[in-house]
Formats: sequence, structure tokens, C-alpha cells
Amino acid sequence: MALIIDDSCINCDMCEPECPNEAITMGEEVYEIDPALCTECVGHYDKPTCVSVCPIDCIDPDPLHVESQDELLIKYAAITGK
Repeated sequence: MALIIDDSCINCDMCEPECPNEAITMGEEVYEIDPALCTECVGHYDKPTCVSVCPIDCIDPDPLHVESQDELLIKYAAITGK
């Protein structure tokens, strides 16, 4: 499952540099996560780093992009070429 940043984001700039897949970018009002690039850090870390560094807990699972652990690993391999 990809992640999503909700409207309570304060644009603190903590999550964007932490994303190993460069899936986080500034949107029109708050940061956004590209579901095509988000692997929830599978292949990189034990848990999503954006969630770990977010000071207000505004990053949640995206119900519109549900993926299994295996699907996230396949996406990771496609993105990184590993």
C-alpha cells in the first residue's frame, strides 16, 4: 500500500529528503506522495522513514493504492533495478 499525506501537513520539509525513492514532492498546498514510486521503504528500511520523521503524524496508508508486501518488493525492484 502506498502512503498519503493528509491536509494537516505543516510542510516542515522533514519527509521529502528522507524518501529513498524520491516519491515525495511539494504539491499545491502540502507535500504529496507519488503512489507509483512509494514502496513504504520496502527494500530500503524496516518501516517508512517519512512516517518516522513526521512530527505531526499526517502520513497514513493510502486506501486507493493497496499493495501487498510482495507487490511492494516487485515495485522496489522495478524502481531501483535490483
